Amino acid sequence: MIRHIVLFTAKHESDIGQIIEGLSVLTTIPHARRLEIARNRKADHFCNDIDVVVYGEFDNEVELAAYRAHELYQESIRRVRPLRELRFAADYSVPIAAHSS
Repeated sequence: MIRHIVLFTAKHESDIGQIIEGLSVLTTIPHARRLEIARNRKADHFCNDIDVVVYGEFDNEVELAAYRAHELYQESIRRVRPLRELRFAADYSVPIAAHSS
Protein backbone atom coordinates (compact mmCIF):
# COMPACT_ATOMS: atom_id res chain seq x y z
CA MET A 1 0.00 0.00 0.00
CA ILE A 2 1.10 3.56 -0.71
CA ARG A 3 0.26 6.52 1.48
CA HIS A 4 -0.08 9.85 -0.30
CA ILE A 5 0.04 13.01 1.81
CA VAL A 6 -0.25 16.53 0.43
CA LEU A 7 -0.05 19.72 2.51
CA PHE A 8 -1.27 23.11 1.36
CA THR A 9 -0.95 26.68 2.55
CA ALA A 10 -3.50 29.25 1.43
CA LYS A 11 -2.57 32.63 -0.03
CA HIS A 12 -5.28 34.11 2.18
CA GLU A 13 -6.97 32.56 5.21
CA SER A 14 -10.33 33.42 3.67
CA ASP A 15 -9.54 30.99 0.79
CA ILE A 16 -9.21 27.88 2.97
CA GLY A 17 -12.87 26.89 2.57
CA GLN A 18 -12.64 27.17 -1.21
CA ILE A 19 -9.43 25.12 -1.21
CA ILE A 20 -11.17 22.37 0.77
CA GLU A 21 -14.12 22.48 -1.66
CA GLY A 22 -11.78 22.25 -4.66
CA LEU A 23 -9.87 19.35 -3.15
CA SER A 24 -13.04 17.54 -2.10
CA VAL A 25 -13.76 16.60 -5.73
CA LEU A 26 -10.80 14.22 -5.35
CA THR A 27 -12.87 12.06 -2.99
CA THR A 28 -15.06 10.99 -5.92
CA ILE A 29 -12.14 9.53 -7.87
CA PRO A 30 -12.51 5.74 -7.58
CA HIS A 31 -8.84 4.68 -7.40
CA ALA A 32 -8.11 5.47 -3.75
CA ARG A 33 -8.70 2.94 -1.00
CA ARG A 34 -9.18 5.92 1.33
CA LEU A 35 -9.02 9.66 0.70
CA GLU A 36 -9.50 12.41 3.26
CA ILE A 37 -9.44 16.20 2.93
CA ALA A 38 -9.24 18.21 6.15
CA ARG A 39 -8.43 21.60 7.57
CA ASN A 40 -5.32 21.49 9.76
CA ARG A 41 -6.18 21.79 13.46
CA LYS A 42 -2.99 23.84 13.95
CA ALA A 43 -2.28 22.24 17.31
CA ASP A 44 1.46 21.67 16.79
CA HIS A 45 3.81 23.37 19.25
CA PHE A 46 6.47 24.13 16.63
CA CYS A 47 4.81 24.99 13.32
CA ASN A 48 1.25 25.73 12.25
CA ASP A 49 1.82 26.98 8.72
CA ILE A 50 -0.10 24.20 6.94
CA ASP A 51 -3.77 25.00 6.28
CA VAL A 52 -5.15 21.92 4.49
CA VAL A 53 -4.19 18.24 4.43
CA VAL A 54 -4.93 15.56 1.83
CA TYR A 55 -4.41 11.99 3.03
CA GLY A 56 -4.79 9.06 0.66
CA GLU A 57 -4.17 5.32 0.64
CA PHE A 58 -3.66 3.43 -2.62
CA ASP A 59 -3.21 -0.29 -3.19
CA ASN A 60 -0.27 0.21 -5.56
CA GLU A 61 1.53 2.57 -7.97
CA VAL A 62 -0.95 1.77 -10.76
CA GLU A 63 -3.90 3.00 -8.68
CA LEU A 64 -2.01 6.13 -7.60
CA ALA A 65 -1.09 6.89 -11.22
CA ALA A 66 -4.71 6.37 -12.34
CA TYR A 67 -5.87 8.75 -9.59
CA ARG A 68 -3.43 11.42 -10.79
CA ALA A 69 -4.46 10.91 -14.42
CA HIS A 70 -8.20 11.24 -13.69
CA GLU A 71 -9.98 14.29 -15.14
CA LEU A 72 -11.29 15.28 -11.69
CA TYR A 73 -7.70 15.50 -10.45
CA GLN A 74 -7.07 18.11 -13.15
CA GLU A 75 -10.30 19.89 -12.21
CA SER A 76 -9.14 20.06 -8.59
CA ILE A 77 -5.81 21.56 -9.67
CA ARG A 78 -7.62 24.16 -11.77
CA ARG A 79 -9.74 25.21 -8.77
CA VAL A 80 -7.05 25.12 -6.06
CA ARG A 81 -3.83 26.33 -7.70
CA PRO A 82 -4.85 30.03 -7.83
CA LEU A 83 -5.76 29.96 -4.13
CA ARG A 84 -2.79 28.15 -2.66
CA GLU A 85 0.63 29.47 -1.78
CA LEU A 86 2.60 26.28 -1.17
CA ARG A 87 2.04 22.59 -1.85
CA PHE A 88 4.13 19.81 -0.34
CA ALA A 89 3.58 16.18 -1.34
CA ALA A 90 4.99 12.90 -0.07
CA ASP A 91 4.30 9.29 -1.03
CA TYR A 92 5.67 6.27 0.78
CA SER A 93 5.33 2.53 0.72
CA VAL A 94 3.74 1.25 3.92
CA PRO A 95 5.46 -2.19 3.98
CA ILE A 96 8.94 -0.65 4.12
CA ALA A 97 8.13 2.22 6.48
CA ALA A 98 9.46 2.21 10.02
CA HIS A 99 6.57 1.74 12.43
CA SER A 100 5.70 0.76 15.97
CA SER A 101 4.80 -2.84 16.65
